[in-house]
Amino acid sequence: MEIESITQPNPVQQVLSALHRVEEPLFKADIVSLEMIRNLQVDEAGRVNFMIVLPTPAHPYKAKIRKACEEALQQLPLVSDVEISFGADVLSDRRNGGLLAKTVRNTIAVASGKGGVGKSTVAANLALALSRQGAHVGLLDLDIYGPSMPIMLGTQQIPRAREGQIMPVRQHGVKVMSMGFLVEEEAPVIWRGPMMHQAIQQLLRDVAWGDVDYLVIDLPPGTGDAQITLGQSTPISGAVMVTTPQDVALADVVKGIAMFKDLNVPVLGVVENMSYYQCPTCGEISYLFGQGGGQKVSERMGIDLLAQIPLDAAAREGGDTGQPVVIGRPDSPAAMALFTLSQVVAGRLAVINRQKPVPFVTDPLLKII
Repeated sequence: MEIESITQPNPVQQVLSALHRVEEPLFKADIVSLEMIRNLQVDEAGRVNFMIVLPTPAHPYKAKIRKACEEALQQLPLVSDVEISFGADVLSDRRNGGLLAKTVRNTIAVASGKGGVGKSTVAANLALALSRQGAHVGLLDLDIYGPSMPIMLGTQQIPRAREGQIMPVRQHGVKVMSMGFLVEEEAPVIWRGPMMHQAIQQLLRDVAWGDVDYLVIDLPPGTGDAQITLGQSTPISGAVMVTTPQDVALADVVKGIAMFKDLNVPVLGVVENMSYYQCPTCGEISYLFGQGGGQKVSERMGIDLLAQIPLDAAAREGGDTGQPVVIGRPDSPAAMALFTLSQVVAGRLAVINRQKPVPFVTDPLLKII
């Protein structure tokens, strides 16, 4: 009687079968089905080497994915060692229309209902945190009447023109454009609404951003002409609302959220800035501006509380010296909260873009991170 031989799967097939059990936490599907595995190699000694292509360099679950892959492969008898590298191919907001070039993959509007809540500080550090994690980032200061990015980033460079376009200033690894670069530092901008409308459209249309994964847009406070002009001129991938815990700020941020919903802009969530103060000596936490305000807004408006950023002297000092806190004091409590915010925002945009009818791998521009 002839016994049929049993064909064993080859090593690559065995590795892929094990990796099928590893879930990508943002998309709730396995990393093999999502085509995230590249350059898989298994040598005769059982050494496994491959790359995981993430949908954003600022992936909030990168370490979790690595650990899950290692644990899944260590159960295979053939595997002696696992080496994993990471790349990123940022998912793009592929809606048509708008003044921005198609090379800008995502736009993030950072807004507030009122001034004095630290919106520009959040915008600058959000952009820098995304850049520090490997993304190509632009930062557009659309606060025409009170541009603060030149001071916050510590540069007064004058943008150059090339072939009819404005070349953004590069500072701390981020491409930056602000009206503050185009007017004298102490000169007031006294414009009526139509002039401001034209200036915003020019900053959107005529700046040569090049390849940008995330364009962070710092809006002026309130719900006025700038917000409407932006919403009507180009698709906004998502909006981040900044508030402080006290009631007077919360009332205004509710109006801002409603405005973005009227403009069909996805509101990614609320950031509660100056949330609390932690004594660096004793560790005691004090809620100087009240407590729980951001959570109240998120529950009332049906959106998420993205981050609670502590009141930190390092953040204030960084804005004054041109060294924002994620660069000047990356280990400080405020910086760590802002890095977490950048990962949450990038993850949410990836989920939103994944739900659109476009392939997972959107462009051939692979970043090694």
